[in-house]
Amino acid sequence: MPCGAPPAGDGPAHDRLAHDRLADDRLADGPDGTPTAWPRRALGALLGCATAPLGAGHLLLAGAALGPFLLWQRTRPDALRALAAGARRLATLERTRRRVFFGDRFPRSYEASDAKILRYLARRSATGLLCAVVIGLLGFGAVLAGLLIASAARGTLGWSELLTQVSLGGVLLFLDLQGLYSLAALDARIARECFGPSERELLRRRIEELATSRAAVVRAVDAERRRIERDLHDGVQQRLVALAVVLGRGRRARAPEQARALLLQAHQDSQDMLTELREVAWRVYPSALDSLGLHEALGGVAERCGLPLRIAFEVEGPLPGPVETAAYFVVSEAVTNATKHSGATALSVRVTRRGDLLVVRVEDDGKGGADPTGGGLTGLGGRVAALDGTLRIDSPLGGPTTLTAELPCA
Repeated sequence: MPCGAPPAGDGPAHDRLAHDRLADDRLADGPDGTPTAWPRRALGALLGCATAPLGAGHLLLAGAALGPFLLWQRTRPDALRALAAGARRLATLERTRRRVFFGDRFPRSYEASDAKILRYLARRSATGLLCAVVIGLLGFGAVLAGLLIASAARGTLGWSELLTQVSLGGVLLFLDLQGLYSLAALDARIARECFGPSERELLRRRIEELATSRAAVVRAVDAERRRIERDLHDGVQQRLVALAVVLGRGRRARAPEQARALLLQAHQDSQDMLTELREVAWRVYPSALDSLGLHEALGGVAERCGLPLRIAFEVEGPLPGPVETAAYFVVSEAVTNATKHSGATALSVRVTRRGDLLVVRVEDDGKGGADPTGGGLTGLGGRVAALDGTLRIDSPLGGPTTLTAELPCA
């Protein structure tokens, strides 16, 4: 095991960021991930040097004993499973050592394959044994340095020879420490690759997430366009047709009283049509978001809601524009769905900010049983996923229904 934990800057930056993305508090085991003190890391490194021969011995002895069965195709799967069973126990020991002495965090739900475990144990044993050799050389160099100091103190060593020995010893010490540093980084890297998804797996998952979120955004945009077309066709357009009919009747009316009544009806219809048109425009994009901010825009949702709606807004400071828009539509769509389908009598909305995360929580006291795969909720999920956020829906039968959206603000 390499001596000491790798510093914060070891390895590629994208590898550390990808690992941190999966080593979340809800998914990872172990401590809080803060760097441990160097004496603990040094003790963990020495313990790793002691466990490396166990892994090497298991691979050599068990591999030799199972060699004939590994060569025969029919018995090879069972032999590999038997070899990997012991390797998995040793890998669990290494995982515990990394967690306790180095503060590493690994996803609980991730389980490496047998081939990955065997490959890790082979690499871990090699780096641990090599680290033991490097530490041995460092100890041998310390003994030689003590003898050199003793000789210089007795005056049996000339200045020229002393300078030569010091220069050579300094170069060897630098190489030794650099080797320990590199072995530390290598050991941490292979542990991350074994006990969590590898860098290639992380990139593949990220590509799949982006492809899925892009498709969801396209579907959400298409659904929004269809909804706007339906609102305009079934609402505003029909009212315009009715208004034209009333005005035509008023123009053809012969009695002044009938013409006056039709004119009043046309005026009322035009007022209703303007109100509905404003509602459609507000559902497309509320202008209050740009002029007044998210808090006031949510107040407009409460005013138009047909049920009692309590809003708790606990956010200080400005929010990014896309985050405000997504949060508004999450609340608006959730309130609309609850009003139409949940049978609720009251709703509550809470918007809070936790560091770089905006949390939107909408709850109703309805009958529950909301379908997360429904059109409206699927569209919300796509809108939230486009910002790398998460949407959770808890709606047991009998209620209540709770919708929680977490939107990153960074």
